[in-house]
Formats: sequence, structure tokens, C-alpha cells
Amino acid sequence: MSTTETAIASAEAHSAHNYHPLPVVVASAEGAWMTDVEGRRYLDLLAGYSALNFGHGNRRLIDAAKAQLDRVTLTSRAFHHDRFADFCTELAALCGMETVLPMNTGAEAVETAVKTARKWGYRIKGVPDGMAKIIVASDNFHGRTTTIVSFSTDPEARADFGPYTPGFEIVPYGDLTAMREAMTENTVAVLIEPIQGEAGVLVPPAGYLPGVRELTRERNVLFIADEIQSGLGRTGKTFALDHEGVVPDMYVLGKALGGGVVPVSAVVSSAAVLGVFRPGEHGSTFGGNPLACAVALEVIAMLRTGEYQERAAELGDHLHRELGLLTGGGAVESVRGRGLWAGVDIAPALGTGREISEKLMELGVLVKDTHGSTIRLAPPLVISKEDLDWGLDRLRAVLSA
Repeated sequence: MSTTETAIASAEAHSAHNYHPLPVVVASAEGAWMTDVEGRRYLDLLAGYSALNFGHGNRRLIDAAKAQLDRVTLTSRAFHHDRFADFCTELAALCGMETVLPMNTGAEAVETAVKTARKWGYRIKGVPDGMAKIIVASDNFHGRTTTIVSFSTDPEARADFGPYTPGFEIVPYGDLTAMREAMTENTVAVLIEPIQGEAGVLVPPAGYLPGVRELTRERNVLFIADEIQSGLGRTGKTFALDHEGVVPDMYVLGKALGGGVVPVSAVVSSAAVLGVFRPGEHGSTFGGNPLACAVALEVIAMLRTGEYQERAAELGDHLHRELGLLTGGGAVESVRGRGLWAGVDIAPALGTGREISEKLMELGVLVKDTHGSTIRLAPPLVISKEDLDWGLDRLRAVLSA
């Protein structure tokens, strides 16, 4: 067997089959390119589901991590450390908020947001104990914990994991009327993705997000924006909500916050909202650790320049123009997205999204399929226009074969 086949066979033999990766074994990576164990190079147009917004091996982030590795990596929250205050201060400022509650993974941050909203509902809004309701959108993806899959509408994510956690009301994404009708005095929050990534990079109708903001404010309900994939430069703004001029009550962040180096996530909100917690009521051993804070501080500094947002906007316009030219010819049914993020619906006659992804892999381009015949494109924000065009040329070749 080849080195690739041997590595895959070993992984299949000794790991749970909760993923179905493309048959490529990456050994090294830099910028927008990855190299496998056979020495073949691939253009990465997935960027770790937006965790690698700043590319593989970004020098600033690696240097920040190396410097911190020589000092201290973990104290737990039993003690203070000298990077924590700066991290919380700088992230709050980037978000235009006051208070940060750091965690590690996106799912942990969503769980934290759910707990925050419920506690705020009971302590501040006055909802009767055990009656808090959170409104979510159909086709959502917020993670895979037992509570989060309880409000998923994806059978693959949800089936066989019951009994399910109550307290959630699911309404159609983009339907403001349905959201209004679902609200009661016991509604404490609306939790939505400004752009639904896993669902195929679905952008809501114009006016929907400002409408959610107005409705939640009117009904004294928290607006929680899950910007784990859409935030931190991906769409051409710092946050996807910035395109609509909307500021939520709470941001849920992750993925790119750790720069693809370490897992870093956070809930960012006002002091009044996150102030409902008291010592011992919620926490994480690794949340806000020195290594995570050092890397995230560098991510925040990079985003403050606006360079990466501008790059995502300019290259995103180019990406969507080029993808738009593929529609109407029978190969591509539709294209959605914003910035350097796109969902491309391939005509089923050409193959499934998995089959198209495998054909692109053979030509040196890595993407990820979702929901049948849809592929997602989310290149690192540092990708060059020349490399992006190279990848698009390969997509055209696959679609015309």
C-alpha cells in the first residue's frame, strides 16, 4: 500500500468513524496550501471551516504561540495570569461590548450562551423557574452536544441521541413572522447564525436580521448571534451582522479566534448580561488559558488593521462574480454567500457534492460537500487572487468534464 493508504487504513482501524474525510493525508501546510505525505500539494479552499482565516502556519500567530510556550501555558482559572485581562479587554473592544466569558470550542461557547440566556431570563427578566424558551432557526448548526442537537433539524446530527433537552422553539430561517408568533413571555433569547454555514452558506432575506434585532428589543429578548463561522473577517466585515448595521446582545465566537493554532472560543456581551454568573456556576479548566489568550490577542490585533476584512471583501466580490458566471449553463444551479464564503449547488446530474469534491481533490483542490450536491468554498483570507483563480479553473474543469 502507499503511504496514504497505510495511514488511512490505520486511522480507520483505530478511530471512531464520526467523520468521512476525503482520502488525503496532510503532512504540512503554509498559507493556502497543504502538502500530503506523498509530497502532493493541494489548494485549501475550506480553511478548517473558517478556523484558518489567516492561513496555515501564519508567522505572527506561530511566533505568538512559541513565545508563550516558553513562559506559561496553563494556570486554570484558579489563578490569574498576565495575558487574561488584555485578552478580555481587547476582545470586548473589538466586539463593541463590555464583558468576555472565554471557553475553548464553539460548541462550549454555544452551551455557555444558552446557560447565560436562561439565567438572565430567570434573574433579570423574571421568567418562572424552568420555563425559559429559546427560539432557534431550522437548518441551524451550532455544534454537536446533546443539548445543541436537541434543537437541530438535521436527522444525521440528531437521530439516536435522545432524550432531547427541552426549552427550544424552532422556526423557519428567514421568517420573521414565524419568529414573532413563536415568542411568549417566557422567551429569553433568539439564537441564530447570521449566515447559515453548514446548511450551505444560506444568507437570509434582506431586512431579516434588522427585523430580528427590532423584535427582540421590543419583546425584551436577547439576540444571540452565533458568529463562530461567519465572524472575524470571513464575510468582508469583522462580523456578518455588520453588513446589516446590526449589533446583537451577545456574540458567540470561536474557530478563527484561535487562528487555527489552538481552540479558543468566547461569549461576548454586556456586563449586565454576563454579570448574572457567580463564582462556581460555570467554568472551564482550559478556558482563557495563557496560550489561548496569547494567540487570540494576535488575531485581534490583526483584525484591528482592517486588512483582512478588506481582503475578504475584494476577493469575495471576485469569487462571487466568477461563480455567478457558472450558473445558467446547467452545471451550477445556484450560488450563495458573502465575502470569501460561498455555497455552490451543483446540478445533481453531474454528481453528488462528495463526488465533485473527490474530483477536485484529484486536481489539487480541497473543498467540502454538504447536503447532497452542495459544495462549500471558504479559502483562507490570505489566499492570493492568482491561487484563487487557479482553484476556480479546476472547478470549471470538473464541471465541464
